[in-house]
Amino acid sequence: MDLVTRAEWRARRPRSELTALPSARGTKLHYVGSFVSPDLAKSCARCLDTVQGIQAYHQDSNRWTDIAYNLLVCPHGKVWEGRGARVLSAANGPGLNSGHYAVCALLGDRGLVQPTAAMLRGIHDAIGYLRARGAGGQVLGHRDGYSTSCPGPVLYGWLQRGMPLGGQRDDTTPIPRRPAVPRWPGRYLEYRYGKAMLRGQDVAAWQTRCKQLKYTITVDGAYGPTSAATTRVLQRALGVADDGVVGPKTWAAAW
Repeated sequence: MDLVTRAEWRARRPRSELTALPSARGTKLHYVGSFVSPDLAKSCARCLDTVQGIQAYHQDSNRWTDIAYNLLVCPHGKVWEGRGARVLSAANGPGLNSGHYAVCALLGDRGLVQPTAAMLRGIHDAIGYLRARGAGGQVLGHRDGYSTSCPGPVLYGWLQRGMPLGGQRDDTTPIPRRPAVPRWPGRYLEYRYGKAMLRGQDVAAWQTRCKQLKYTITVDGAYGPTSAATTRVLQRALGVADDGVVGPKTWAAAW
């Protein structure tokens, strides 16, 4: 792992003592979420300016103790030490920081939106680094459990696909496109109290997709109250009407 320590990027001192967090359930992925210049990928000197700028914004504008993230990853695959390991982040949302550490990819919602192959490897390195220092096995997006678009559709799609590295041959190769959406089965999947549950391979396919997206659900081919409740949670995350009914829009959005 190519680690850039706080001393090496000339980090400011924390405004006050950071809170220790010896262990967590896992790691959540983030992105910068504003415009990031595509020129960032051309020179790591720009990455230094970006990391220093994020810390300055977090301390001066947000009045936070320090840069919010435990680690950051740049397009060149370097892992930048933010708050560091075994420390509470300020990135996951109120009441949520004790559950996961935070890793931020230097990507934006405009400009530089595609991670390089080196960045994807760096994210794997960062997660492994945190796991060796108290992080559990979970890897989620910031949007999982918090109302936000972070870490953006590209990085979140990569996360949903299992964070693959295969086929990434150079530092400018973008991640693969999301897989094709399976054909909607043609019937609405819904649960109605007192009515017979819908059963079939289409229900099992939907439950399997929910499970792939890290939701807790049993793949039994029966669309009952638990399936409907899981669907509502997923619909809220996808930004579609949370009625618990799997129609063509919800089906497509899940892929």
